[in-house]
This record gives sequence, structure tokens and C-alpha cells, in this order.
Amino acid sequence: MPLLPKLLIATHNRGKLRELTELLGDIPYQLVSLGDLGIYHDVDETGVTFEQNATLKAETYCELAGIKTLADDSGLEVDALGGEPGVRSARYAGPDATDAERVEFLLDKLNGTDPDTWSARFRCVIAITEPDRPTSLYQGSCEGRIVSEPRGDNGFGYDPVFLFPNIGLTMAELSTEEKNCVSHRAEAAREAALSLRDQTSHT
Repeated sequence: MPLLPKLLIATHNRGKLRELTELLGDIPYQLVSLGDLGIYHDVDETGVTFEQNATLKAETYCELAGIKTLADDSGLEVDALGGEPGVRSARYAGPDATDAERVEFLLDKLNGTDPDTWSARFRCVIAITEPDRPTSLYQGSCEGRIVSEPRGDNGFGYDPVFLFPNIGLTMAELSTEEKNCVSHRAEAAREAALSLRDQTSHT
């Protein structure tokens, strides 16, 4: 049986790595992490859009690893905050903040605003590139609203305060299987996986 080509999942975020590995698990590639390759470099996310940051990370890590690379940039957009935290989602409360501190900071920012304006969405852009080839982008989003008290123990980041009104549960109250059906990252990963399977079927 021929060896599968390698695909680098370029993130240091263990939650993202776990989700992406699960979402891409059936593609005809051997998935490897930055840690597997001994790459500990952090990319300075200087882009002003998710598309720019995903591309920057994918292309930088591809150059370091020399193999096909997938990177994502994702975040939360809250309408009452003019779309914040957006591309700054991971750094919103400071570069070393914990997930709980980020959630607390977000809720503090919303304090005094009308809860009826707390509509929000998660957005994800996945970038895939390989040496001497153009970068491809795949996007996903999911709509919801922010709740004032964290709920649920699953997921990471802002999941405990992101509510799906139609089912009455936060992202962190969903099982892994449920989240992988409805999340922004799942939608983008499905598009990416379709493309990756198509590429290997034509090689």
C-alpha cells in the first residue's frame, strides 16, 4: 500500500488541532502537527482579515516544513461591538489570557449594551498551500448570540457564551459530534476536505 502524502495542520492551539484532525480524519493524507515536525515558530498575525491571517500562517509554515500545509484563522464577531473581537479574538484580552479571561473580558465589554443587540457569528477561513502552488481558501460561519453567563464544558475559546437560539444550547453544551455538524470550522473543513479528496483522486 503506497504511503499517504503528508498534510501539516499548522496550529499550536490544541483545541483547534483536535477539531481539525477529527474533521479531516477521512481524507487520504497523513495528518501531522507542528509538534510532530519540531516546528515551534509563532507567526505574527498581521493581517486585518481572517483570509489574510490564514494565508499568512499557511504559507509561512509551508515554507518551514516544505510540505502541503493547512492553517485556519477564525474568530467571533459580535454586532453590539461593531464586529469585535474579529481577527483579534485570541488576543482580545491580551496575548497570554486564558479562555475564561477572554470570555470575562468580552462580557465586560458588553456590559451596559442592550442584550437584544448581542447577535454574533463565528467565522473560519481555512487556507491550504503547498510549495510552488497557489493558496486556496475555504470559508465557514455559524450564527448565534452571546449569553451573559458561560454554559457548558465542551469546546474552547468563546464557545460557552455562544448560544444557538434555535436549539437553546451554547456551543460548549454540544457534544463533539454535534459541534462538528454545525460549527464554522466544520463548514470550512468540509469544503477543504472535498477539495483535498478531489486533488488526490486526480494524481
